[in-house]
Amino acid sequence: MAAIRFLFVFSVSICLASGCRPARVSVPAGDAEAAGKLRATLVSTPASGGQSDAAAATGTGWATLKGRFTYAGTVGDPKALVVDKDTEVCSKGGMKLFDRSLLVDPSSKGLANVVVFARKTTRVKNPVPETPLVFDQKNCEFLSPVFAARVGQPVDVRNSDPIGHNTNIAGSSFNQLIPAGAGTVYKPDSETGMPTMVTCNIHPWMKAYCVFRKDGYVAVSAADGTFTIPDLPAGEMLEFQVWHERSSGPSGAVGLPKPELKWTPKGRFQIRLEADEVKDLGTLDVPAGALGS
Repeated sequence: MAAIRFLFVFSVSICLASGCRPARVSVPAGDAEAAGKLRATLVSTPASGGQSDAAAATGTGWATLKGRFTYAGTVGDPKALVVDKDTEVCSKGGMKLFDRSLLVDPSSKGLANVVVFARKTTRVKNPVPETPLVFDQKNCEFLSPVFAARVGQPVDVRNSDPIGHNTNIAGSSFNQLIPAGAGTVYKPDSETGMPTMVTCNIHPWMKAYCVFRKDGYVAVSAADGTFTIPDLPAGEMLEFQVWHERSSGPSGAVGLPKPELKWTPKGRFQIRLEADEVKDLGTLDVPAGALGS
């Protein structure tokens, strides 16, 4: 038995020393390198060829979008608001306050306070402004019926009246009493999906709207209906949201018959801008029926 065990151990040792493991098929170095390159090409190159999906969706350069909203209807007399508190200031000398939800320029039919903003962007050119945006109240009304600011931008909330006001921004934690002749600073910390209401709990007829966006690509049409959004990312498809306080669309969305812009009933349109382009949408007529008039 000892002899047998010796022969077994000796045979195993010889086998290990001489390499009696199963033979492997060698692969030429050139073929392995070619296979690696092929795998890398298949992983990095999409079916469309050339760029990855992320690169294809992101353009280069910057552009400007502009246009002018007009009201295609007859504007009636503005409705007087019921002012029944602090009348010595709010209706001093027989002064009246009127509903400002539909402001139309008499000569040009320009529609004011239409909000236009990019719903999503991949690039932002400019930093958040450090200069405060002034939001004042005087004669018992907010001086800016609709205003826009960037998330993180300081908003200087002022009270230029000789009586106290309360400024309450819906959907936020800002609900402050602003003493006569005083002010405070508010920095919005999140976006508003749509413009949100600003009210004064002391004087219930006071009302305004604000919109806060992270990228700052937002505009409010001026008294003549014009708007401009500069420094937009060019070379990629952008979708914009359009809103007006009086709109009968969902959440104030303004839908217009503009198939070339893929304008939807939700008040959204799409456009691709070229680098350094100043794209003018021209006159955008808003029917009276779209604003519940």
